[in-house]
Amino acid sequence: MILKIVKYPDPVLQQPGEPVTEFNDELRKFVADLFETAYASQGIGLAAQQVGVARRITVIDLSQGKDPAQKIALINPEVILREGRQYEEEGCLSFPEIREKVVRAAKVRVRAQDERGKWFEMDGEELLSRAFQHEIDHLDGVLFIFRMSPLKRSLALRKIRKLQSEGTW
Repeated sequence: MILKIVKYPDPVLQQPGEPVTEFNDELRKFVADLFETAYASQGIGLAAQQVGVARRITVIDLSQGKDPAQKIALINPEVILREGRQYEEEGCLSFPEIREKVVRAAKVRVRAQDERGKWFEMDGEELLSRAFQHEIDHLDGVLFIFRMSPLKRSLALRKIRKLQSEGTW
């Protein structure tokens, strides 16, 4: 089922997610819905907060549904290692029409649980590293506009206010 993506400034986007403690069919259905919603929006990742649910659940698929082997569900994830630095453009489904460069680690290792509750670790470099960090930020209530320079953030917020006043946000 395709879920409704909430846009900034919805308060749930800045709400840290509650840890997941039950690994059941309901959770697996929610994860499947997150993937379906991300694909329908041409996204490579989606966090629970972005569909109005403040829980520590996110999905990432750099292939956007073209390669099932690239589907990654992260439950209760955390970044446990950061290396290097990259400065690249990011976008966010909760900030349509806003794209800007932000600094992230070039390589990360994440520790998370899968949909059945089993812990695993996974490394990501470049785009996967950026996706891990972006989505885990969502789970912590941190938005990518707060990773922008103050000037770029101010310009992005001004653009959002303009779109809101036009009724297109």
